[in-house]
Amino acid sequence: MKTIIRDLAHLAHVEMYTPKLDQSARFFTDIMGMYVSEASGDSIYLRAYDDYEHHTLKLTARHQAGIGHFAWRTQSQEALERRVAALAKTGAGIGWHESVGHGPAYQFRYPSGHVAELYFESQKYKAEGDMQSALKNTASKFPAKGINVRRIDHLNLLAPDIRAFRDFQLDTLGGVLTETIIDNLEDQNPLAVWFQVNSKSYDLAVTGDHLGLDNRLHHVTYAVNSREEVLIAADICLENGIFIETGPHKHAIQQTFFLYVYEPGGNRVEVANTTARLVLDPDFETVKWTLEERKKGQAWGLATVASFHTRGTPMPDIES
Repeated sequence: MKTIIRDLAHLAHVEMYTPKLDQSARFFTDIMGMYVSEASGDSIYLRAYDDYEHHTLKLTARHQAGIGHFAWRTQSQEALERRVAALAKTGAGIGWHESVGHGPAYQFRYPSGHVAELYFESQKYKAEGDMQSALKNTASKFPAKGINVRRIDHLNLLAPDIRAFRDFQLDTLGGVLTETIIDNLEDQNPLAVWFQVNSKSYDLAVTGDHLGLDNRLHHVTYAVNSREEVLIAADICLENGIFIETGPHKHAIQQTFFLYVYEPGGNRVEVANTTARLVLDPDFETVKWTLEERKKGQAWGLATVASFHTRGTPMPDIES
């Protein structure tokens, strides 16, 4: 059995580009119910009420929607140093830099062109005054506003070469491949992958880019406490003119109860309840789904909308 690298702790934050910074910020604060931690230059830093870090979402003004970078927090300073050394051997490293909300971070580039970073030292959020929760084990006060998302859950990227991404993640950064879509049982060519780095069933998903482009975002996901809150989120989006792409419904893969919407800048956002599913088995075997099985649709038979497979951000000037 291959040794599993366990140096990553969790998905830390995502930088999202938006051509409508003010409108996107209002969506995440008024509709999603998130808090602004800081605003600096062309960026706004936000967190959900039970995110313990300074921010989990960075909105940055750009002419097109898309992803700037995302970050992993490591398990320790020693774990950070081990992964940096491994990245240096691959030639994927970009270098160290300082940023808002955490200590020194090492940036690198995935085979798909996505820029990511690793860090350990974290500027943890400290609630004061009216921001303090009545419960000492909650990072900050329940917002009682909009959807009331609790925490960042996972990130889904698009990549033209899923095998290259999978191998880079597992061999250089670590984690577990919990589920995958393959073309068939004979060839087993990976078409989509879901990675776990902690007890959650997945922290990062990567699906094939049907346009063959690099460095595109599929969606970022924030979690709520129950399935019922996903249904309420759909009503909130409906009443506020937020475009609903698909859901509420239940995924077959990973069993997440989902709602997909587009924020005003054009990026796809998921509101989800991951139910009680955890992966605790130390020698867990990857669940493999074939294309034929995926044609059956989502868990209860809902067909996957075409845009879910073809649309990512940024989109090319001429959509195909």
